[in-house]
Amino acid sequence: MAAFEALKGWSPRARHTVMASYLAWTLDAYDFFLLTLVFKDIAAQFGTSITKVAFATMLTLACRPIGAFIFGRLADRFGRRPILMLDIACYSVLSFLIAFTPNIYAFYVACAAFGVAMGGVWGICASLSMETIKPSARGFVSGLLQSGYPSGFLISAVIFGYFYPMLGWRGMFMVGVIPAALLIIYIYFFVPESQHFNREHAKSGQASTISILRNHGKVALFAIFLMMGFNFFSHGTQDVYTTFLRVQHGFDPLTVKNILVIGNIGAIVGGLFFGSFSQGFGRRKTIILVTLLALPVIYFWSHGATPVALALGAFLMQVCVQGAWGVVPAHLNELAPAAARGTFAGTVYQLGNLFAAVNNPLQSSIAEHTGGNYSLALALVATGAALLIATLTWLGPEAHNVDMGRAAPIPE
Repeated sequence: MAAFEALKGWSPRARHTVMASYLAWTLDAYDFFLLTLVFKDIAAQFGTSITKVAFATMLTLACRPIGAFIFGRLADRFGRRPILMLDIACYSVLSFLIAFTPNIYAFYVACAAFGVAMGGVWGICASLSMETIKPSARGFVSGLLQSGYPSGFLISAVIFGYFYPMLGWRGMFMVGVIPAALLIIYIYFFVPESQHFNREHAKSGQASTISILRNHGKVALFAIFLMMGFNFFSHGTQDVYTTFLRVQHGFDPLTVKNILVIGNIGAIVGGLFFGSFSQGFGRRKTIILVTLLALPVIYFWSHGATPVALALGAFLMQVCVQGAWGVVPAHLNELAPAAARGTFAGTVYQLGNLFAAVNNPLQSSIAEHTGGNYSLALALVATGAALLIATLTWLGPEAHNVDMGRAAPIPE
C-alpha cells in the first residue's frame, strides 16, 4: 500500500526527474557489470589470470570516490542537472574506450578512468530525486533508484546471453554509448533543476569541504563504514557470481544469463518492496531486518548444485541484498547536510566502495587457494557483510522524513 500511496499526486517535474535518475544509474551499472561478465574472456585475450583481470574492478571501485567528490562538488556549485549530463557523457565515452584497450595495463588505466566518472552518478541522481519528490514518496523512490543497479546488471546479462557470441567482449562495451546519448537529450529537454538548488547562493555560500567534515564528521565516518559493509554485501554477492557459474559449474552463457536474470528480478523486487516498506517501518529497522533475513539464504545461494537451485538462491539472496540497499538513497540523503547534499551522500557511499574495492581480488584469491571453491569465497564475504551492516545500523542515527531544505537532526 505504501508504494501505491507514494505514486499519487506526482508532478511532471518529479516524474521526469526520477525516471532520468533511474535510467542514469541503470546505464552506469550496465557498463560496470560488463566487466564482471567477461573476466574469463579478457584473461584469455591478454594471456593472464582471472584474478589479475579482477584487479581492474578493484581499480574501478577505488577510483569512484574521486568522481563522487569532484562531480558532487560541481553539482553543489553549478547545479545537479548540468553536471549529471556531463557525468553520463564521461562514463559512457570511457566505457566505450575500454573496448579498444590493447593490453592488460591499458585496460587497467581505462577502468580506473571509468571508475572516476562512474563515481559521480549515484550521489547526483539521489540528491536530485530526493530534493524533487514529496517526502512521503522517498521510500518508494529510494527503492526504485537503487533498483537501477540490478536493472543494469539484468540488461548486461541479457545482452551477454544473447549477443555475446556475435559481439565479443569488446563489442559489448560499445553498446551503451547510444542509450547514454539519448538519456542526455532527455535530461536536457525534460528534467528541471532541483528546487532546493539556488545558483547564486551556491556561488556565495557553498560549504567548504573542511567545514563539512568539521560539522558533520561523526555522521560522515559512520556512513563511510556503513557503506563499506553495504558495498561488500552487493559486490560480494554479484561481481564474482558470474565467474562462479561459468568456472566452478561450467555453465554455458545462456544458463548463466537465465540465473542472473532471475537473481536481478529478485533484486528489483526487493529494492522496490523494502524501500517502500521503510517509509512506514523506519530506515534503520528495515535495513536490520533484511540483512538478518539474508543469513539463512546464504548457504543455499552459494552451494546450490543445479541451475534451478542456484536460480532460486540467487533470487532470494538478491531480494535481501537489494532490499537493504533500497533504503540507502533515502537514508543517506536524509542524513546529509543540505548545503552539500550532492557531495556528501555520493562521497561517503563511494568511500565505502573504496574500502570494499578489494572484494573481487579477495574472493578470486580465496577461490584459487581452495581449489576453485568460489562457494566458500561467496559465503564468507556475504555473511561478514550482513552482520556488519546490521550491527552498524543498529548503533547509527536516523533522520526519517527530515526537511531536505535544512540539515538533518543528527544525534550526538
